Amino acid sequence: MSVWDVFRARGFFQQVTEPEDLARVAAAGPLTAYIGFDPTADSFHVGHLIPLMSLVHFQRQGHRPIALLGAGTAMIGDPTGKNEMRRMLTTEELDRNALGLQAQLARLLDFDAGDPARRAILANNADWLRGLHYIDFLRTVGPHFSVNRMLTFETFRTRLDGAGLSFIEFNYPLLQSYDFLELHRRYGCTLQMGGDDQWANIISGVDLVRRMARAQVFGWTFPLLTTASGAKMGKTEQGAVWLDPDKTSPYDYYQYWINVDDRDVARFLRLFTLLPLDQVAELSRLQHADIRQAKAVLAFETTKLVHGEEEAKKAERGAGAIRGLGARLERLSSPTGQSRPETPLAPHLQPSFASPILFEGLENIEGIPKTQWPQGAESIPLPRLLVHSGMASSTSQARRLIEQGSVLWNGTKISDVHFDVTPGSFHNGLGLVEVGKKKKHLITFMP
Repeated sequence: MSVWDVFRARGFFQQVTEPEDLARVAAAGPLTAYIGFDPTADSFHVGHLIPLMSLVHFQRQGHRPIALLGAGTAMIGDPTGKNEMRRMLTTEELDRNALGLQAQLARLLDFDAGDPARRAILANNADWLRGLHYIDFLRTVGPHFSVNRMLTFETFRTRLDGAGLSFIEFNYPLLQSYDFLELHRRYGCTLQMGGDDQWANIISGVDLVRRMARAQVFGWTFPLLTTASGAKMGKTEQGAVWLDPDKTSPYDYYQYWINVDDRDVARFLRLFTLLPLDQVAELSRLQHADIRQAKAVLAFETTKLVHGEEEAKKAERGAGAIRGLGARLERLSSPTGQSRPETPLAPHLQPSFASPILFEGLENIEGIPKTQWPQGAESIPLPRLLVHSGMASSTSQARRLIEQGSVLWNGTKISDVHFDVTPGSFHNGLGLVEVGKKKKHLITFMP
């Protein structure tokens, strides 16, 4: 199976330039391809996974990937998909962000492969763009670009019809094209890949290399991914789902995948795991309640790729533990919210916070020491607890969530914004607060 067969079978294909010639060149020996990532943040997020996974598969098929960090191009900012000009970042911010991305790339790509023909390359276009002399660049590269043609690009048309386009952004395609030329000269790169919204920039680079290096190179794009509900990939109510464990914990990362829409599971298994396609096909046949098994595999495999197998196991154990505790707490609570007689917990859970084994990997365990309660009070208002645990950003938001009927305490819906949590509200020192169907937070009472 060639890399192109893999890409098409898994969903990494939208458009390609000169497909027959590309297949012929690839058959003659390993190819070198690149994808650029502007370091506008210090971490990748789930929306970057399609290009990242394409580089992973490209290398696994025996070819050489280049991950290009765009600390040079990011000084301008790609206008693609933006309604207004991006915020200008300082060189210090960009270089710091690039270091964060570099660490995450090292987990996904093999930069130390024994075979140089498939050893991944990390490059940074700041090395050649920041030192360019503007007049020399215009004289060398500018003549190969037609303003009339550039104005036909969808990105520019949209911006010109809306908020307008700055001259600095108008230069972005020239710089991205120059990257392709530079990588071709330095590493023999013959293929640029990217999202389909980059098609105009990619074919501009293909044309520039053809004109200036007299070489045939190619472009390949991936579909722009949205979820089955139409939402942008990787966006949640809480914001982006990051690959950095300090921004999105491995547990929350795992939960993102296990809570995806049922309609997305088969597609995401193909795109975001390294499972063999026959195993993906088998999992994709699961339906109704059984699809939970496929989601568990998806969540484990994606978390393992980004955070490692041990963190994936912790997240898996934590998810299982909180589901079991949630079911138990719901059984312990009557429909009216009055606690039924308690069944003692297992001996290893008897102390108020002696649950690290059962809940290992569950990052959102929160202890509320009595000393943090309002001074002299015997209770803590539920809105304050929601803010403390990060389930709400403010007291006013917490009250709105309660009024909307979105908050459960130990399996019971709470609609009173004046509800107070007391020591008696906990079951053997443990309580479960839920907001909506997917946000759960385990609270421990520590006297």
